Amino acid sequence: MALAVSKSRHGLSIHLGKARKYNHKVKLIMGFIYKDEAIFIKVRDKLKRKFGRIDFQPGPLDFNSTDYYKKEMGPGLKRRFISFSKLILMQDLYRIKLYTNRLEAEFLASSGERQVNIDPGYLDLAKLVLASTKDYAHRIYLRKGVFAEVTLNYRGNSFSPNDWTYPDYRSHEYADIFNKIRGLYIP
Repeated sequence: MALAVSKSRHGLSIHLGKARKYNHKVKLIMGFIYKDEAIFIKVRDKLKRKFGRIDFQPGPLDFNSTDYYKKEMGPGLKRRFISFSKLILMQDLYRIKLYTNRLEAEFLASSGERQVNIDPGYLDLAKLVLASTKDYAHRIYLRKGVFAEVTLNYRGNSFSPNDWTYPDYRSHEYADIFNKIRGLYIP
């Protein structure tokens, strides 16, 4: 139990915080970076079988905000997002990241390089959270080598970036996508 101490006119008060089961359901989203539309479709279809009906899938965007994936995946990359109608428990994010890592490995090129990068995350009314296997100062460890970060916060009437938010996630195009997905989210 957590202990909170406060000062009152009668001296110090001690309050015990209780941990409780948290079954808050959130909207599962997936981000993809890929070159070959056929690979994206195969991966998307596997994800549909695993997580259910897709309720939002805008068209692909050019992925040109960084060259990070160019060496591994080549030029002319695309970015796409999807969301699923079935809500998930936020504590399942690490399992989903482990699954998408296995899925990426299933679709490796004959040269051993990735043909698709899959970024699972979730969205609720206040934030967009992404899973990662890389630790950094702003990331919190979940389990089994998976970390989470709050990539975007909902402020005013739109999603806004944090200091650490990736350049592409700072764009108005992405904010529009996540605002639309947020409109589909009914907790």
